Amino acid sequence: MRVIPFLVSELRLPDAERELLGVEWWPSYGHAVEHPEGIILFDNGAGFGNAEIDATFSPRVRPVEDALDEAGISLADVTGAANCHLHFDHCGQNARLRGIPIFVQRSEWAMVHEPDFTVPEWIDVPGLTYELLDGEAEVAPGIRLVPTPGHTAGHQSLVVDGPDGAIVLAGQAVQSRDEWEGADGPEVSGRSSAPDPDAYAHSVDRLRSVGPIRVHFAHDPSVWQR
Repeated sequence: MRVIPFLVSELRLPDAERELLGVEWWPSYGHAVEHPEGIILFDNGAGFGNAEIDATFSPRVRPVEDALDEAGISLADVTGAANCHLHFDHCGQNARLRGIPIFVQRSEWAMVHEPDFTVPEWIDVPGLTYELLDGEAEVAPGIRLVPTPGHTAGHQSLVVDGPDGAIVLAGQAVQSRDEWEGADGPEVSGRSSAPDPDAYAHSVDRLRSVGPIRVHFAHDPSVWQR
């Protein structure tokens, strides 16, 4: 099985976040996991056409099908999808995924219509098929979703169990490769800003316990390798 990362959107950060994180543009990466039965898509960036998001973040967004095409993958080959969580910069193009299951933790789905949590019209779209999970689940042979709360209550990460060892798609359970390697400053680690810092730390420990050979991140193009 092969994991293919691709940049799908970028947000221009407000001044305070730009100063904290030390970057002007905040990227969101999707990941396509090839397996014998098709493609599992993990995250798809921000969406299009929301006036508040456009005014606040000036997003640069690629249609997910174009990003996949650059990687040699057709959207028609996608047999399942998952969002690590439902903040708008991870699930904004769910509407393009009609006809396939989209796996989300039930506790995350419960937040969709809460004020200021996300952009509901990018998620709760007629014709989409959400599969709500209550904990860890294998969604394709050798591919499992693992709850990693902290950044949000229903955050999940994806683990690919391959012959050479596990590959972890951390999502935003870990903000960066530097954090995975032990750095804890707010510019590289999401723990201090997480709604539940203790759950965040426990989730990082859970991912470490997998003993991965490789770790990918939702907002950092760097890939950690053992």
